[in-house]
Amino acid sequence: MDPDAPTPDNAPSRSILLDAALRIGLLALLIYACARIILPFAGILLWSVILAVMLYPLHLRLCVWLGNRWSAVLVGLVGVVVMLVPMFTVVTWLASSLFSLASDLQNESLTIPPPPPRLADLPLVGHKLTEIWALVASNLPAALAEYRGILSGFGAWLVSFAGGLAAGELSFAISFAIAAVLLAYGKPAAEFARRLVGHVTGSEVRGKRLVALTAATIRGVALGIVGVAVIQSLLLGIGFFAIGLSAAGLLTLVTLLLGIVQVPATLLTLPVIAYVLATEATTPAIIFSVWTLVAGLSDNVLKPLLLGRGMDVPMPVILIGVIGGMIADGLLGLFVGPVLLAVSYVLFIEWLRQPPVEAGP
Repeated sequence: MDPDAPTPDNAPSRSILLDAALRIGLLALLIYACARIILPFAGILLWSVILAVMLYPLHLRLCVWLGNRWSAVLVGLVGVVVMLVPMFTVVTWLASSLFSLASDLQNESLTIPPPPPRLADLPLVGHKLTEIWALVASNLPAALAEYRGILSGFGAWLVSFAGGLAAGELSFAISFAIAAVLLAYGKPAAEFARRLVGHVTGSEVRGKRLVALTAATIRGVALGIVGVAVIQSLLLGIGFFAIGLSAAGLLTLVTLLLGIVQVPATLLTLPVIAYVLATEATTPAIIFSVWTLVAGLSDNVLKPLLLGRGMDVPMPVILIGVIGGMIADGLLGLFVGPVLLAVSYVLFIEWLRQPPVEAGP
């Protein structure tokens, strides 16, 4: 008998292994082909899903009056207007400021006041900073010639930063448009998510619970943290632009960043109020101070209304999400990062709370 001849026992097993290998290979090829197409839009699609989950309760309320399709259109249009108009203002201000600074540097018409006397009293760096500042204030061409390398690198960074803001603005517009489409197909999408998670976890009940937990976490972080920060920065930005501060756009962006990382906005607004009281007329300065104080403390009222206090996510997770998201994806990552990291943290903790599966015999 030939030992290499196939036997009735191993021939079917080889055929089954070959079929399994072909299926796995075709599946991997399909996943790779789809990933190549989707990956360039991964950040936008992820933020679109976050927006759709966050706005879905509002969409359900509007459906009673407008119907499914028109409710989704209205939510998308209002979202684009509310988010893009202030962002367009900030980006335009930054672009004009950068252009004006570059023009003044090129024409050597930039005027800089002399350094304050107390600057030299700073330990370690005070004397060097005073020397550099005095050179820039007294002889700008010589300063530009001496520090040309540093200034060129800083200028390239500013241009790149402005370009990132413009790209982020466009990403927001596309994300709201996609989110409006997802809202129109909210029920089928939710059912698909439940079936998918239930199939992966092996339990339909657990799949529904994880989907509900994910949606609650997204709404809690997106509304209670990111949403509150956006509203508060918009309120403060109105005051900054109304009083005519030269750095109003930059202050608005810093306020947004501080709000997302849960740092009190009063740390920034109090020095601004002091500056305005010292430089502006009495009546406008008082009105600005009252408005800024109320807007700076508005998060204490907005957070309970927008579900922020119910979050069980540590602030270091949010902080890492903000910093990492902004480094990875710029302005869009500033919003996507904390939400994605918070959802991952909550799902990981939920997985740890599950009882371990006992090994079989």
